[in-house]
Amino acid sequence: MDFALTDQQEAIRDAIAKICEGFPDAYWLKKDHDGGFPHDFHKALADAGWLGICVPEAYGGSGLGITEAAIMMRTIAESGAGMSGASAVHINVFGLNPVVVFGTEEQRKRMLPPMVEGREKACFAVTEPNTGLNTTQLKTRAVAKNDRYIVNGQKVWISTAQVAHKILLLARTTPLEDVRSPTHGLSLFYTDFDRKKIKVHEIEKMGRKVVDSNELFFEDFEIPMEDRIGEEGKGFQYILEGMNPERILIAAEAVGLGKLALSRATEYAKTRTVFNRPIGKNQGIQHPLAVNWVELEAAWLMVMSAAWQYDKGMPCGAAANAAKYLAGEAGFSACEQAVMTHGGFGYAKEFHVERYLREVLIPRIAPVSPQLALSFIAEKVLGLAKSY
Repeated sequence: MDFALTDQQEAIRDAIAKICEGFPDAYWLKKDHDGGFPHDFHKALADAGWLGICVPEAYGGSGLGITEAAIMMRTIAESGAGMSGASAVHINVFGLNPVVVFGTEEQRKRMLPPMVEGREKACFAVTEPNTGLNTTQLKTRAVAKNDRYIVNGQKVWISTAQVAHKILLLARTTPLEDVRSPTHGLSLFYTDFDRKKIKVHEIEKMGRKVVDSNELFFEDFEIPMEDRIGEEGKGFQYILEGMNPERILIAAEAVGLGKLALSRATEYAKTRTVFNRPIGKNQGIQHPLAVNWVELEAAWLMVMSAAWQYDKGMPCGAAANAAKYLAGEAGFSACEQAVMTHGGFGYAKEFHVERYLREVLIPRIAPVSPQLALSFIAEKVLGLAKSY
C-alpha cells in the first residue's frame, strides 16, 4: 500500500497550480463582487487540455481516473479559487460520464469533444423544487411525439444555466403510476439549451456569485430522439454512474477549500501580534487549527480511498458518501475557524476568509446532505432499517 502520489499525479497537481497562479486572490475578490462567469479561467484550463481529464483519449480527453480528477479539483480550490473556481469546471469532470458509459459511439463523438475543448458549456438538471433529494418522484415530463420528446416542467438549483450551450436533463417519460418501481420510467437526455423554450430565473445566493444557480421552466421544450442517452426509462440508473464520482470530487474540493482556509489562518496567527505576542503562541488559537489539520487529512485519505475504489471498478458508495461527509464537515470547520482566528478582520472581504466560509456551505449541503450520507451508511453498511 502506497500513500504517495505518483510522478504523474504530482505533475498534474503542479500543472494545475501553475495555471491557477494566473488567477490570484485579487481576481476572485473582484469576481465575488462583480459576478460574471470566469470565462478566462475556464478557457485557461480548456486550452491546457484539463477539462476532459476523465474523458477517454479517443474523444479528446486524457483518459485518467477520478483519483487524478480529485487531485485536480482539490488543487483548484486550494489555490485561492475556492468553490468559485471549482464549480466553473466541475460538470466537465464528471457530468458527461453517463454519455461515456451509456451513449452510442455517434453520441460520444458528437457530444464529448466540444466540452473537452471548452467550446461548449453544459448544465445538469435533475433537482426539482417539490422533490428535493427524492429523485424518483420527479414531475418534469418528457412525452414522445413522432421523432422527438416534448418536455414540460420545472427544475431548481441548476448551476451554469446562464452560460450553458447544452443541458443534461433527467425527466419522467413514463408516469409514476404506470411503473413497477419509482426508479423506472425516468430518461436521460443531453441536448441543446433552447432559451426560447426554457425560461431561466437566476437565484440570488450567499456565495459563489461567479457561478450562477437557477430555476428552469420548460414549456414545450423539444428534444430530438437522437439526444436520449441509452434506453428510455433507465435514466435513473444512468445518473447513478455519476453520483459517486460527484461525491468524491465535491469532497476533494471541500478539502482543498479547508486547506486554503487553514493556511490563511495559520499565516495570520504567526504574524498577528496582540498583547505583545503572536496570537499563534496561544493554545486557544493553536489547538483548533491543529484539529482542523487532523480532520482535513483524515477526510483526504477517505477521498483517495473512495477514488481508488471507483477507479478499480469496486463498489464505492459507502466510501464516496463517507468522503463527502467527512470533507464537508472538516472543510466547514476549517473555514469557520479561519474567520474566528482573524477575529474582526475575518469579517472583512479583503482577508478572503469570509468568502471561504460562505462557499464551503455548498459542499457541506450538496449534492447530498450530511444526514442522507449518514443514512446511506447506516442502511447499506450497518444494516439498519431505512429511516426515511
